[in-house]
Amino acid sequence: MQEILNSDATDTAEAPAQPFMRTIRSFVKRAGRTTLGQAKAFEILGPKFLVPYQQQVLDFGTVFGTAVATHPIVLEIGFGMGEATAHIAKLLSDTRFLCCEVHEPGIGALLKRMGEHQIENIRICAHDAVEVIDHMLPMQSLDGVHIFFPDPWHKTKHHKRRLIQPPLIAKLAARLKPGGYLHCATDWQAYAEQILQVLSAEPLLRNRALSTHPELAGYAPKPHYRPLTKFENRGIRLGHGVWDVVFERIEAGR
Repeated sequence: MQEILNSDATDTAEAPAQPFMRTIRSFVKRAGRTTLGQAKAFEILGPKFLVPYQQQVLDFGTVFGTAVATHPIVLEIGFGMGEATAHIAKLLSDTRFLCCEVHEPGIGALLKRMGEHQIENIRICAHDAVEVIDHMLPMQSLDGVHIFFPDPWHKTKHHKRRLIQPPLIAKLAARLKPGGYLHCATDWQAYAEQILQVLSAEPLLRNRALSTHPELAGYAPKPHYRPLTKFENRGIRLGHGVWDVVFERIEAGR
């Protein structure tokens, strides 16, 4: 299996796009071909690690094949090619990660990494995260949410496509356990400002950094588990900023 997963030859076939019913999407299905190694990862590892979209609430114990009462559950929205996701899952081996992504080469790349590094604590739902949240996630079931470098949709006329909007944050806050966290990161300052504003306006969330790092004006230092990507390192060398925003769920009524 290792030799098959390490293959980087390009497969000429592309899987058909999945239909979505939402009018405004925060993502675009990017072009890209799945390599042979990624396709083999789909074939070999997909049956174990891919979670089909369904319009009913998930049983995390069934999904992860183990009792999850003592394991934190983290939702990740949009993992790209999965490099950071695999790093975090390996570092936080006791945590269970449910990861949503619609880019098929990225899903294949993460499955391939999981096979190469024997990572067992990730499950992937290849579907629109908003619909997954709406139909599959129980209320107060998550210990954390990761949203790293979502598309900033630079043009003003496209800002309505940005993922971080009040309705989504309300959905996520309702599905976090009290004390659970929501961690967003972006390298686009205008988007960072919007993220901070939207999360600050959600009554079920509070900003962790305000009490621990008041000098950062609401932003958080980079948590230890989030690695620096190649893209991020290059941006830092060029003087670009990266902003982490970490909020936590409070008890209702507090």
